[in-house]
Amino acid sequence: MNKTELIEHLASKHELTKAEAGRILETLLDAVVTTVKKGGAVSIPGFGSFKQHARAARTGVNPSTGDKIKIAAAKLPKFTPGAGFKAAVDPKAAARKAAAKPAAKAAKPAAAKKAAKK
Repeated sequence: MNKTELIEHLASKHELTKAEAGRILETLLDAVVTTVKKGGAVSIPGFGSFKQHARAARTGVNPSTGDKIKIAAAKLPKFTPGAGFKAAVDPKAAARKAAAKPAAKAAKPAAAKKAAKK
């Protein structure tokens, strides 16, 4: 789905004109970009969060010549998907994770009892 298709979907779903839906989408995207640019985070429960990630400067290798080069530090946007989004995309993985969670909780008290005995 591209931006135009998303605008059409918003317009038809909420009985808006395409121009209104486009302005709403632009406002939303502008708010996310502005907040992340300033170093803040945008969190949408169930969907995910957008934040700024700092990549440190490092030394790389030019693959064609083999020479070492310096790669400058960079600030990059990062999206972390939420649990609801992950579950919607891959329900089987979410079910496996949910099934593994009680087993992990049961293992923790046993480890705590062993540590207490020592």
